[in-house]
Amino acid sequence: MLRNNPYAEVSDIIPSAYTTGYVVLMIVLVVAGTLFDVLHKKSARFFFEDWRKARNRGPRPVGGAQIASLAMRTFFVEVLTSAEFCTVRRRISHLLMMYGFLAYVITSAVMIVVYPGPGNSAPAFLPLLWHIGALMICAGGYWFWFFIRADVAAEGNSPFRVVRADLFILSLLVSVTLGLVWSFAQSASADRLTDVAFVAYVIATTVLFGSVPWSKFAHMFFKPAAALQKRVADADASRSKLPPPADRPEVFGSARRLPQNY
Repeated sequence: MLRNNPYAEVSDIIPSAYTTGYVVLMIVLVVAGTLFDVLHKKSARFFFEDWRKARNRGPRPVGGAQIASLAMRTFFVEVLTSAEFCTVRRRISHLLMMYGFLAYVITSAVMIVVYPGPGNSAPAFLPLLWHIGALMICAGGYWFWFFIRADVAAEGNSPFRVVRADLFILSLLVSVTLGLVWSFAQSASADRLTDVAFVAYVIATTVLFGSVPWSKFAHMFFKPAAALQKRVADADASRSKLPPPADRPEVFGSARRLPQNY
């Protein structure tokens, strides 16, 4: 199963031009959805105005070379290693989903666009990476959904309680899970299950990439910029008059220490 290219058989039913067009459409939906999110919520305007105000009140000037250095640190620390998360479990879960998502999406696009059809078989490592990426998403995503979410772990709410903010993680998990079911059904030669899983997989994937304006999908583009802003604010001392973040143990509560069950 791990070396099965689930997209290879699709060309027998759907011409490769249509599958390639579907990939392009999903990219357009993500870009358009992100731009709509930025314009509708005015997040970019708020972000740059807040950054400008912070730099104006900062007593130490920060040059272009230092900003470039801070950007590199942000990329290698906050982006690549998710160091902004305060707990090890949440950090591991996020890294599993992030790197799994990258492997899953990239290999999907390559197998669909570059190696369409069974006659143009993809290298064996591509479907292997596709399955590994999907399994990483499921491992990190279901771990987060059932055990790490704040409303479940801290507030004791049911893991089956769903709110609008859960649209991204839920659509991602449903899409990837159906993709694995689809691949398994192909390997097991279960034709009826293969057809049903494929249709459900396409619907769930379309919801995932088409619901960007209403989900947290666009946050993955905002978080690195916010992390860079925080580093620049620390460098120009514009944050020096602000209280430390609440997730630091030395300022947690009136006793200035973490509670024992934290």
